[in-house]
Amino acid sequence: MNYEKKNQKLAVIFVLTAFLTACTQSGQVAKTPSKPNIILIMVDDMGWSDIQPYGGEVNTPNLNRLAAEGMRFTRFYNNAKCTTTRASLVTGLYPRRDQKDEELLRTNMITFGELLKEAGYQTSLSGKWHLGRDSVKHPYYRGFDEYYGLLDGACNFFNPAAQDPDYKGAKYRYFAHNEEQITEFSDDFYTTDAFTDHAIETIRRYSQNEAPFFVHITYNAPHYPIQAWPEDIAKYVGKYRMGWEQLRKDRYARQLAMGLIDSTTFPLSGTDSEAYDWESADQEFEDLRMAVYAAMIDRVDQNIGRLLQTLEETGEAGNTMIMFLSDNGGCAEEPGGRNPEERTPGPGSDYVAVGPAWGWAQNAPFRRYKVWMHEGGITTPFIAWWPGHIPADTITRETGHIIDILPTFAEIAAVNYPTTYHNHEILPVEGKSLMPVLEGKTREGHDELYWEYTGNRAMQQGDLKLVWDKLVKEWELYDLSTDRTETHNLADQYPDKVEELVGKWTAWAERTGVKNSD
Repeated sequence: MNYEKKNQKLAVIFVLTAFLTACTQSGQVAKTPSKPNIILIMVDDMGWSDIQPYGGEVNTPNLNRLAAEGMRFTRFYNNAKCTTTRASLVTGLYPRRDQKDEELLRTNMITFGELLKEAGYQTSLSGKWHLGRDSVKHPYYRGFDEYYGLLDGACNFFNPAAQDPDYKGAKYRYFAHNEEQITEFSDDFYTTDAFTDHAIETIRRYSQNEAPFFVHITYNAPHYPIQAWPEDIAKYVGKYRMGWEQLRKDRYARQLAMGLIDSTTFPLSGTDSEAYDWESADQEFEDLRMAVYAAMIDRVDQNIGRLLQTLEETGEAGNTMIMFLSDNGGCAEEPGGRNPEERTPGPGSDYVAVGPAWGWAQNAPFRRYKVWMHEGGITTPFIAWWPGHIPADTITRETGHIIDILPTFAEIAAVNYPTTYHNHEILPVEGKSLMPVLEGKTREGHDELYWEYTGNRAMQQGDLKLVWDKLVKEWELYDLSTDRTETHNLADQYPDKVEELVGKWTAWAERTGVKNSD
């Protein structure tokens, strides 16, 4: 009898051992984590209204899911430009400038990769970096156990080593895995897919361990050159024959219908000064380049679906927070020109952008676009998803800024922001945790927020926003509580307030090293 009981006990142990071994091999060991995994996804040069949760027509079912199961912000800000946004995102600080604007990441700053490593996280970055590649600025030395992607600003999506002699930024193609530069790419290579492949492989490997993971994915889509897979482009060809003016009206109507905005606070702003007339445009060419742009966003969403599936397969979905945003508003730059006889959107052999008219429309209902400090340049779609923690299908009107991401991660990871790191004194963090907002509450936000890039300037004090457009060359004043689309300039009515806010902006500019660039 004792022998039978012993055999039964051994059999139970054997079965349990086999089960746990199988789970370990498939990456589905049940953890008892004290800290959640974090995935931060950022796209490049995507407008506020491009995706369906923000009124867009591009098919984004996976972002729809994150929005339906999570929280959308209507007033979340970036820095209107790739480099300065990335600098603030990873450090929780406003950008600090030198004479060449090249030292945005320094030894007196700590990155969220470094901070989360201190909290016991496994860390990874897949995608575009654009903050440098020396020993001080390379992500592999700034807190990321794994790095794979583009260290510079733009590249050919199908072959990052390819050059276009007519494109001034063709030299920005330094691609690497950790410290090793990559110069050869397979025939089926596409950056959006490749970045996701690396992130998925990393998640599967990290999920085998007890420690939580932080995976940062920075897609270079839909930044120019606009290039996409033919099967994705085919979905959208012919869908943009309505032109940019009608596109804005259609998106605006959907935004109103879903309750994202209201017509009183968000009147549709007028035509941008850089947009041209649709009737006189080459409409076939214009439709095609917007179709390629849409295809790039569609592909990002497909890859987000792959990430969500991986979280389910590894058993990590229930303990993972995901954030999604864009580094600036839609882009109005046009480095390849708009001559359809010389440029063809889509293939990997050409550099084409969407141009100022589409770039402006992508930010409906706001004014301006990338590099400008009106709401179209600095407002990003921002979705936060964390099952069981963030209330589902929530739209928040609270104000957030990319400098708030690092302190939010610090609170989640229960790690203190240091005064020194690696024998360097660290600048005090300037962001504030978003956790109260993510929990469905309100928080005491920033007294002021500030922006500058190449002469465009802005600051907010509460609901008042001061803006300087380098083409207009005068200060404008808006009340965002009643006029988020900046249609009623109040500067002449309140000159004393303008003077006060200009003084505050000037003091901030001096503190952070902004050069005088009228």
